[in-house]
Amino acid sequence: MHSAYLIENPLMDYIMHEDQAFLERFNARPGTMQLVDHEVFSAIVAAASSYSVYPGGSGANTARALAMLSGDDPELGRPCYSGGIGSDEAGRRFMLIMNELGIDTAMAVKPQPTGVSAIVVTPDHERTMFTCLGACQDYAADDVSETFLADSRYLYTTGYLWDTEPQKRALFRMVERATALSVPVLFDLADPFVVDRYHAELKDWIKGRVEVLFANREELSRITGSYGTDIEIMRAASALAPTVVMKIGRGGCLAQSGGKLIHAPGESVAAVDTTGAGDSFAAGFLYGLLKGRGLMDCAKLGNRIASRVVAVDGCRYECIDRDEVLAVLR
Repeated sequence: MHSAYLIENPLMDYIMHEDQAFLERFNARPGTMQLVDHEVFSAIVAAASSYSVYPGGSGANTARALAMLSGDDPELGRPCYSGGIGSDEAGRRFMLIMNELGIDTAMAVKPQPTGVSAIVVTPDHERTMFTCLGACQDYAADDVSETFLADSRYLYTTGYLWDTEPQKRALFRMVERATALSVPVLFDLADPFVVDRYHAELKDWIKGRVEVLFANREELSRITGSYGTDIEIMRAASALAPTVVMKIGRGGCLAQSGGKLIHAPGESVAAVDTTGAGDSFAAGFLYGLLKGRGLMDCAKLGNRIASRVVAVDGCRYECIDRDEVLAVLR
């Protein structure tokens, strides 16, 4: 049995630290993800003062965090991951690293190069992404592993898959099969622009299909049309999924399930880089579900690992003390 099947965009992340003026040069709204062609991506990398390269993409970050938390626990099983990669060195390197970290993979090899993302971290510790999907965007319905899905306790994916038709059809296929197999679906809205682009259709699709919905305040406000207090936003969001989790940055998160609403306060740390914070939160929450923990424990663990990953440069879980993270459950 696998702990979770995660399907998303495998990317090689180029992480750079620049100021707000750098973003203005490329007409980017801070804190968002924009899809760009390889020419724009190359221009951003060329303009950067320096950068570091790591395997990433939202779902891959969640898979890596879940593998780190799970360790060698035989009761949980390994996470498994799928996405589209190119027949190139970047794709081979991505898959090798994931396997070495204890993640089973069923990658779909495509003619295009492996996807890349320039992640610009500004002095306020916010990150803005310029993503060239490459091979990611060709991941199709037939690439979904029915074997992995049937053998997994949960399915996890994000709204980023709505950005290309092949991926969208793959998303519909995997969720349809998961429902038939009684595999609960965890879904992260991922980005305010995703909500803006597909608002009505996305909102209708979520209902009745998603068991646990993750979002930040802005994303949840936009999809519900509620711009009042956090409580009002959560009340409106209760119609979307049985469990809704709203991440509120340093404030921690609000979570509701079965008519119960809780607030799990955030943990204060000196932030260095917010890359992977939301992805890590999802992994912590999912680990709590796998261990049979209640809503508050899942939320606290999500907050704990998210706070630890923002305290290091890049989404690097090897820099995090696993025992210290899990101590929040004790």
